[in-house]
Amino acid sequence: MLELGSVTAADVVYDLGCGDGRIVIEAARRFGARAVCVDLDPARIAEARANAAAAGVAERITFRQEDLLQTEIRSATVVALFLTYNLNLRLRERFQRELPAGTRVVSHWHGMGDWKPDRTISVQGPTRLHAVYLWVIRPRGSSP
Repeated sequence: MLELGSVTAADVVYDLGCGDGRIVIEAARRFGARAVCVDLDPARIAEARANAAAAGVAERITFRQEDLLQTEIRSATVVALFLTYNLNLRLRERFQRELPAGTRVVSHWHGMGDWKPDRTISVQGPTRLHAVYLWVIRPRGSSP
């Protein structure tokens, strides 16, 4: 996901529904990016924080126990998603309204309805191939 999103040290990677933090930890460790880990569940935030500390990258990650549908996202340059199809659809309008043009959105497994991805790759999972999608946010008024 991070490679498809072309993550660099200049990026701020948001993981909405971050769970154990593995995506933001890898963004910080492997690419030197700053990151924001958002999850509603306090146990998942605690787990992500502990995992980031163990990986030595906690200082590069902000942890937010918040509703991913309400959290501030304007400073993101990359948004990582491993949610459900319906949650992806609910986020589309916010992405168009709040994310600057050029922000990359990467989703594992689930598309965004009629939004045509800029790029799609397949990744082998334990039992089957999974699609990973990339969209680049267009200037306001443009089609995704």
